Amino acid sequence: MMRSGPHDLRPVEGAYEPGFVPVHGSGPFFCSKADMAGILIIAHAPFATALRDCISHIYGGLPARIGVIDVSPDCDPAQQVAFAYSEIERLKEENGALVLTDMFGATPANIAGRLASVPNVRVLCGVNLPMLVRAVCYRATPLDTRVDKALAGATKGVHAIGPATPAPMAPAAGCSDCLPALPPEAASSDCLSALPPGADLTQKGGSTGV
Repeated sequence: MMRSGPHDLRPVEGAYEPGFVPVHGSGPFFCSKADMAGILIIAHAPFATALRDCISHIYGGLPARIGVIDVSPDCDPAQQVAFAYSEIERLKEENGALVLTDMFGATPANIAGRLASVPNVRVLCGVNLPMLVRAVCYRATPLDTRVDKALAGATKGVHAIGPATPAPMAPAAGCSDCLPALPPEAASSDCLSALPPGADLTQKGGSTGV
């Protein structure tokens, strides 16, 4: 399930499939560290961090085991490769890990490509927000399934929107696809705070909402 806003539930393909983790924009995300595969985003600065911030916005908190490497123009590629190896080992779980990168042939993708030889790690290029949302939603599934879902999300999330584009389907009455994700017994440390307690979330004049 994807959401276009904190109170707008819209069912999408796969919402009832095994391993699907519901998106819950008004509360923290339940980060079960036992079966939630890691995700490492390697992209041109500041794109990797921006994608992670978008996930935090959508989920109302930052899911565990999502790492980022922002590759700057003056970076040392050898140091970045070494850091990428250490990060993927930190993030990888029993069901593996995904590495998402932006543009094929560029420095971030070349760094990410070095991780393709790590067991139970897959590297996907052309990351966008729909791909990342799918990767997070299906991170409890087998690695090959997660790859297929992420790639499908990346392509199906690209549309031309015009005046005649049909409106998104509204949820059925009583739809409970999007449930509060943090059970009472979950430790508060399972999810990292996405924003400082005093953060100003009001939209500034002249700005465009996410």
